[in-house]
Amino acid sequence: AGEVWAELELPPRLLDQPTASLSGGEAARSQLAAILLSRHDILLLDEPTNDLDFAALGRLEAFVAAHGAPMAIVSHDRAFLERTITAVLVVDDHTRTASRFEGGWLAYLEEQTVAARHAAEAYEGYASTRTELLGRIRRQRDWSTQGVTKAKKNPKDNDKAQRGFFTNKTEKQASKVRQSEKALSRLDVVDKPWEPWELRLSFEAAPRSGAVVARLDGAVVRRGSFTLGPVDLEIGWAERVAILGPNGSGKSTLLGALLGRLALEEGTHHLGAGVVVGEIDQGRGVLDEARPLLAAYQAASGVDAASDARTRLAKFGLGADHVGRTVGSLSPGERTRATLAALAARGVNCLVLDEPTNHLDLPAIEQLEEAVEAFEGTVLLVTHDRRLLEAVSVTRTFRLDAGAVTET
Repeated sequence: AGEVWAELELPPRLLDQPTASLSGGEAARSQLAAILLSRHDILLLDEPTNDLDFAALGRLEAFVAAHGAPMAIVSHDRAFLERTITAVLVVDDHTRTASRFEGGWLAYLEEQTVAARHAAEAYEGYASTRTELLGRIRRQRDWSTQGVTKAKKNPKDNDKAQRGFFTNKTEKQASKVRQSEKALSRLDVVDKPWEPWELRLSFEAAPRSGAVVARLDGAVVRRGSFTLGPVDLEIGWAERVAILGPNGSGKSTLLGALLGRLALEEGTHHLGAGVVVGEIDQGRGVLDEARPLLAAYQAASGVDAASDARTRLAKFGLGADHVGRTVGSLSPGERTRATLAALAARGVNCLVLDEPTNHLDLPAIEQLEEAVEAFEGTVLLVTHDRRLLEAVSVTRTFRLDAGAVTET
C-alpha cells in the first residue's frame, strides 16, 4: 500500500485524514490506489478520470492497458477512451436499447459517421421516391378525371369513334393510377433518422472590462500546511489562460486568489474595473444544494420570472421532473448542466472554468468547447481534459508545482 501511495505521489499525511476532507484530485487518486491494490475478476470504472491530473491519468491508462481482467468503463474522456478500450456499448437514448461496436474509440466514431450518412441517404431516397409516386398518382388521377369529362361531352359531329378514343384513354390512365398506387404500397418505409435533444450553449457577453482583469503582486496564500506563492502575475482583457499542474499544486487556490475570494497573507490583489465573473467551480457549488432547483437557479442566474427560468432550464435537459427537486439530489451531470444554465443566462466578460467537463456527456462537452471558443472575453481554464485543451485557443499557460507558479 505504501509503495502504490508513493507512486501516485500522495502525501502520507492524507492517510490519517477523513475521506471527506480530501480534495477532488486527492480523492480520485486515493480511489485509483485502492483499485491498483485490489483483487478482482472484473473491474467496473465509472468516470475514473474525473479530477485526475496528467500523471495519474498516465498511470491509470497504463494499468488498464496492461491488466488482464475484463473491464466495463463509463467515461466521457475522449483521450482516455482512445488509449484504452477495445469495444463500445452504446445505449440509445431514444429506443433504450444497447448496441455493441467492436474496435477502439476512433473505429466506433468512424462507424457511427458512416452509419449516420447511410441512414440519411436511405431516408432521402425513400422520401424522394415516395414524393415522386404521390405526384405521379395525383397527375394521373387528374388526367383520368379530365378524360372522363371529355368522354361524357358529345363531340360536335357526334363521332362515336372519338368518344371511344376518350373512353379508352381514360381506362388506360386509371390503370396507370392503380400501378402507381401498387408501387407506393410496395415501397419499404424508411423512418426518418431520430434527432436527439441537443444542448445549445452560448455565453451572454457583458460589456468589456478594463485592460487589466486581475493582478497579483507578491501574493502569498497559506491553507493549513500548503503555501501558494509568492506570485506575481497579471491577466489582461480577452486573454485565454490555461492553469495546469498536478493535484494539490494550488490551481484552485490560485483562482481564489485571483478572484479575491481568498485572503492574502502577503502581497496585494487587484480585480480590474468592470470585470463580471462567471464561474464553474470544481465542487459545482454555484447553486444552493439545499434549495429546489428552480429557486436556486433563479437566485444564481438573476432570471426573475419562473416561466422563463423553467424554459431556460429545459434547454439544458432539466424539465418538470427536475425543477422541484433540491439541487443536492441531482446527479453530478445534472448539477453541471444546471450550473451551465445559470452561467449562460448571465452577462459575463470573464469565464472561470475549473474542471468544467467533469460529469458532462460528450455532446455537452462539444457544445462547451464551441461556446468557450466563441466567447470574446477573458477565459481562465483549469482542466486535465486533453481534448478540451486542444479545442480551446489558449494564449497563455501557467503551470503550478508545489505552490510555485511559472509561465510556459
